[in-house]
Amino acid sequence: MWYYSLQVRALSAGFSGLEVRVKKIAILISGRGSNMVALLDAIEAGEVPAECAVVLSNVPDAPGLESAAAKGVKTLVIDHRNSSSREEHDAKVLAALLDAQVDIVCLAGYMRLISPVLIHAFRNRILNIHPALLPAFPGLHVQRKALEYGVRFSGCTVHFVDEEVDHGPIILQAVVPIMPGDEEGTLSHRILAFEHKLYAKALSLICEDKVRLEGRRARLLLTNLEYKNILSDLVDRGGA
Repeated sequence: MWYYSLQVRALSAGFSGLEVRVKKIAILISGRGSNMVALLDAIEAGEVPAECAVVLSNVPDAPGLESAAAKGVKTLVIDHRNSSSREEHDAKVLAALLDAQVDIVCLAGYMRLISPVLIHAFRNRILNIHPALLPAFPGLHVQRKALEYGVRFSGCTVHFVDEEVDHGPIILQAVVPIMPGDEEGTLSHRILAFEHKLYAKALSLICEDKVRLEGRRARLLLTNLEYKNILSDLVDRGGA
């Protein structure tokens, strides 16, 4: 296929031998990138053993680009409107990721469906965060759907990206109860605070090679005590 050479480069850019090194990540955004900022803060604080090689946006005036630049992170714009197809745009993104020697791709409010061009090249190395407890409520307007359905708990999920929307193996989830007085805005606000915690913890596990895929399941290579310690920060007990 016409993007074959890019996929060969992707395979050659993977982990080599037993060399241990800090993982290089790319963060893809389309807007203000609050989850991007949270990831960069966690990296800066030493909570995630990673280096952000680039923040990339498909929107030239995405506010998150300025936030990333202010932190000294390289930024790049690849405007999807300059490509005739999703595959052509993703091939440009892939070339940029390979040039930056990226190991892991984090989607943080990236409002584009990912094509097989990227998924095949970075199989099980693309992460996304979704503001619901998957597999419940995939797609958009998920807090509204949760309230309309009458569920008692919502939350957020970090998962691997595959060919289906909000479908890949689940890495970590945070649980947020739906309070009697909640509206879409208040619930979204409380969930967002947990997104910022959750994404950093999930990325840290990936960077430390503590996640192993077994078919549909992403197994955490943690003791029960280690997992309980993580969960203590990921369950909202009904606070304001």
